[in-house]
This record gives sequence, structure tokens and C-alpha cells, in this order.
Amino acid sequence: MTPPEGTVLGGTGGVWRVRMDDGADVEASIRGRLKKSDYGRREGGAMRRDTVEAADRVLKLAVGDRVALERAEGDTAWAITAIQPRRSQLARRAPGGGHGERIVAANVDQVVVVFAAAKPEPHPRMLDRFLVIAEANELAARVVINKVELVGEAVVRARFAAYEQAGYPVHCTSAKAGIGLEALRDTLAGRVSVLTGPSGVGKSSLVNALFPGVDLRVGEISESVNKGRHTTVGGHAHPLPDAAGGFLIDTPGLREVGMWSLPVESLDRFFPELRPHLEQCRFGDCAHDAEPDCAVRTAVEAGQVSAERYDSYRRLRTELEDEPPVW
Repeated sequence: MTPPEGTVLGGTGGVWRVRMDDGADVEASIRGRLKKSDYGRREGGAMRRDTVEAADRVLKLAVGDRVALERAEGDTAWAITAIQPRRSQLARRAPGGGHGERIVAANVDQVVVVFAAAKPEPHPRMLDRFLVIAEANELAARVVINKVELVGEAVVRARFAAYEQAGYPVHCTSAKAGIGLEALRDTLAGRVSVLTGPSGVGKSSLVNALFPGVDLRVGEISESVNKGRHTTVGGHAHPLPDAAGGFLIDTPGLREVGMWSLPVESLDRFFPELRPHLEQCRFGDCAHDAEPDCAVRTAVEAGQVSAERYDSYRRLRTELEDEPPVW
């Protein structure tokens, strides 16, 4: 008999909440013998190098993981016996400057990056970091600018036009005024979406407005430092109350977005508006800085690529080049 399966919604300590495929929510512990699993994404029938290395380590369960469960006859307690292969994952560098990968969420369809139009003021360079991490994880991304009622949609559209030019959908929303919620809700239906962004931009308020009843805690903005206080203590997957299904994974505010282990020579490919020009550079290893016949710089000068996004690429490349090697 095939064991029942479910999706990990969240957990603390050794107890995890799992949404069973029949719709029931149960609490389950990890079985002691669960150590290894062939869980990585596969390409061409072979596991990626990072997932092969990960298979040699003790597995850490992540929100969004698909798991198999069982319980002994007559027992009411459920146990997680296996982690199913992950079709995708969102990972970032562990906080605090240390090396190490943290799996933010598993089996993700898209990353929804939320910033505020004001209070706190948006920082496009930080937005670029989130988008690069999504690209590096091979995940589609969309941008949400919340609190649009504070400055007006025309101002937001002009300020973030470079992202629409790069191909990212940009949503203007207001959890307070109910602006843009229906269109955003439609893009979440039937998908597993990670909702991320810096603290204080109104992610919790936005989730509550999109799906009343979720009742996430909403934090206040600290006027003294203009940074949001952390209000979400751990990532959690919320099953969407829609016939199409899907999950919305809400993550803690990420004040530090690290790009640990991203290959510096591939950074240009994580900027989608640069990709059409890369093969036209004279040198295959062009850094798009001072090399002659650089097609990327030519595209910037012609207005085909945003000068601000190009500057962000150069700054992030310098940052990656200055990082110590990861062993």
C-alpha cells in the first residue's frame, strides 16, 4: 500500500505541520532513521552537483517539501518517513556572514518579491539581490510594490520601469486601500509562491488582504531607523482557499540577502535583460566593464538596458569578486 503523502506547512523543533493530500492537517515528527534521500532536481537524468553533495549530508526538512508519512497500527502519532525529490528550491546564504546554504522553501513555482512604495523607502539594489537569487535558483519572479497609495501608481510605474523592461511583472498594490489585489491573487492561484522581501513592507498585511482569515501578525515600522521590525518568526506555507489550489509561503523579513556561492562569471546571466547581448561581446569571458567591443555596454548606451540595472550588476560583481572562497 502506498503511504500517504503531504506538503510541509511549517514546524518548530522536531514537530512539523503537514497538509495531507486529503486536506487534513496533521502534526508529524521526523523518523530517526530518515537521514538521506535522493531529493535533488535532476537534469538530463543526473543529479546536479549541489544536490549530490547535499545527499551526503543529513537532510533538513524545508517548508514546501513533499513527504511520505506513516503511523503504527493503533497509534495516533504520525511520522515523516521520506522526503520526496524536490523539483525546485529557493536557497540563500546563511545569515550572519557565515558560509552555508539555507533552504528557504522547496518545490517553488515563483518568487514574489514585495517592496513598499514608501515607509520604508525602497532600495532597488536590494531588490536586484532578491531577483538575482531567484534567477540563480532558476525560479520565475515577479515584483510587488505595496503601499502604492502613499505615492500614486504613476510614480511607482516610472520608478520601477526598468524591471518591466527586463521582463519582470510589476504589481502595484495597497493592502490598505485594496488596490491591485485581484490581479495579484490570480497569479497565485494553483501555484506554490514564495512571498519575500525586506521587513516592514507590509507582506503580512498583504497576505491578510489577499486571503482573509490567515491572520498573520502585522508589525509596525520603527520611525527611528525606518526599518521594519521582524514579525514573522518562521517560514510557513499557507494553503490557498481556492479551487485551483496552491500554497503561499510567507518568509521572515530578510534584512541581509546574501548571494553565497553564486559563480561570478555567471552573474550576467542572472540579469535577463543582459542575456540577449552576451554572445555579441568580443570576448567570451567579458566582464562588461572596460573590455573593447562589449555589447552590453553598447546596449546600455543605446538605452536598451537600464543604466541603473547595469550599475547594480557591476556592484554585485565586485561584491562577489571580493568574497573569500568557499571550501
